[in-house]
Amino acid sequence: MNATKRKKLEAAGYSVGSTQEFLGLTDEEMAYIEIKRSLSENLQSRRKQQKLTQVQAAKLLQTSQSRVAKMESADKSVSIDLLVRANLALGATTHDLKHAL
Repeated sequence: MNATKRKKLEAAGYSVGSTQEFLGLTDEEMAYIEIKRSLSENLQSRRKQQKLTQVQAAKLLQTSQSRVAKMESADKSVSIDLLVRANLALGATTHDLKHAL
């Protein structure tokens, strides 16, 4: 948010802060969310670079299209472990994953 907009909102009585502050998350919880989001975005990017549909990726990962959609949206039911394994199955290296984080 730009400074002008922030000042206008604060002048109107609104409180402006971060998502972390709003949700009351610890630094560790925020880091976990960011890691999961990054792995999800990397998975979607890798799938699209390979010109795969979610259905095709699901077949490669031996799962369903809806599960791939949940992985790509960092759904709460998807573990970081699953995201790492899915990225590796689509050709990511450990080096790629380090840089995705």
